[in-house]
Amino acid sequence: MDSDHEAYILLLLSDSNLPTGSFVASAGLESYVTHGFFTDLASPSSPPPPDKTDYTISFLRDSMSTYAHSALPFVLDAHLVAEEALNAPALSTEVTPERAIERLKELDELYETMTLNHVARRASKSQGVALLTLFSKGFSKPHLSRQLQSPTLFDDAEREARATKLVDQLKLLVRREETHGHLPICWGVLTAALGLSSERSQYLHLFLQARGLLSASVRLNTIGPYAAQQILLHAVRPLVEAEMSQCKHLTTGLLTSNDQARSSLPATIYSIRAFSTARQYTRVRYEYI
Repeated sequence: MDSDHEAYILLLLSDSNLPTGSFVASAGLESYVTHGFFTDLASPSSPPPPDKTDYTISFLRDSMSTYAHSALPFVLDAHLVAEEALNAPALSTEVTPERAIERLKELDELYETMTLNHVARRASKSQGVALLTLFSKGFSKPHLSRQLQSPTLFDDAEREARATKLVDQLKLLVRREETHGHLPICWGVLTAALGLSSERSQYLHLFLQARGLLSASVRLNTIGPYAAQQILLHAVRPLVEAEMSQCKHLTTGLLTSNDQARSSLPATIYSIRAFSTARQYTRVRYEYI
């Protein structure tokens, strides 16, 4: 895909009006505020405490780090599986749609197992199936008048048909409750179907996660809309770039050795760090309750 087309897809996916279900969860921010972590417990004689913007940025930094290490490996692997299926030769016996679906189900099951919080599980599933529906209803090619139609190459038409079939099959399995449809897996499939590169897919996924968290912060009245835009402009970009530099090559370890060769770090390092982070945040949460 050329850079102009990819930039246009990025603009479409970053539209806040897209029905992706991003309002169903706050990434733990609501619980964080409810338990009083934004409350000033300092004595009158102590130095002025940080304002709510500082608390928000601190929470955002920790949340982004945790989410990047736990979700980006699934985004990458799902993207690789979908992209391989969409670009495979027509008569290939090694890469088939059925095999791609089975690998996506394996990734989905692993993410279900590693997501310990039931609220996070429910939110991830809700957003995941929303993305699949978005592709079917929002990104499928409409019937245009002859003046608006553009010529389509055979390869593009074949790839589009494969993408539609892959997404529809995955969505059907989610509806039948034969797989979970978690957000990172569905995002990887969606962006591969739209022709977005894996790195752009991961970068945008992290950005949207940060934007959704800040939207939740505005709804909770911990910061205002102007402060949210300031944070997006001045704080989110370095956070996203820092996490991308650490996590963009991490994989889940479920794919074949050829797929894993694209990763610069062993999957075991990711797994150990992910579980260590989960234990750390669980311990901190219970110490403060």
